[in-house]
Amino acid sequence: MDGALAEATSPDIPVAPTVLVPVGSIEQHGPHLPLDTDTVIATAVATEAALHLTMAGHDVLVAPALTYGSSGEHQAFAGTSSIGTDVLHQVVVELTRSMTAWAARVVLVNAHGGNLRALERAVRQLTDEGHDVGWVACATEDVDLHAGRTETSLMLHLAPWNVRIDRAEAGNTGTLDELLPAMIAGGVKAVSPNGVLGDPAGASAEEGVAVLASMTADVVRFVADRS
Repeated sequence: MDGALAEATSPDIPVAPTVLVPVGSIEQHGPHLPLDTDTVIATAVATEAALHLTMAGHDVLVAPALTYGSSGEHQAFAGTSSIGTDVLHQVVVELTRSMTAWAARVVLVNAHGGNLRALERAVRQLTDEGHDVGWVACATEDVDLHAGRTETSLMLHLAPWNVRIDRAEAGNTGTLDELLPAMIAGGVKAVSPNGVLGDPAGASAEEGVAVLASMTADVVRFVADRS
């Protein structure tokens, strides 16, 4: 079995495995990246982490991704499909309760910042209920905010056929602290007409490989420390 939960039969499931659940979104990523960028990244990180952990002797399964997230800040852009914080919170709670009936723990591998409130609330609630659950961000120290060099590099590595690199252009390159008040009031559109927060210039598949390795290491470390 290759670690994909959806492809297993019930008797294939090991006793008390760790389940990695990628959490992404369907939302605008500027004029050059596909709507499923966050979901592609979360799935790739979880899959790579599972390979490393399995080789180290851990029983790890990768669940199908939670594709729809909390993306209201992007709603002014066509294609964005958000279920909101409250619904995502409840989905995570119910899913984790179900999975921990047979799994030792659930680790949510999140690639969209807008999901954080829902995940933090869900993890607190589930932990209080006695479930072993946690979440890890797909992030690096130098990550840009949205659809910039980092995400473009990742997608050039993971799904280059879906990157419209000829459309890539810089957006608002301000920091999160600088942009957050206006974004809270008016969403991403209020600070970036093209939806980009950062600059994709210089992105490369080679850089994507390095960023993916860094994100994967964070998940591997998180799971190994809890096992």
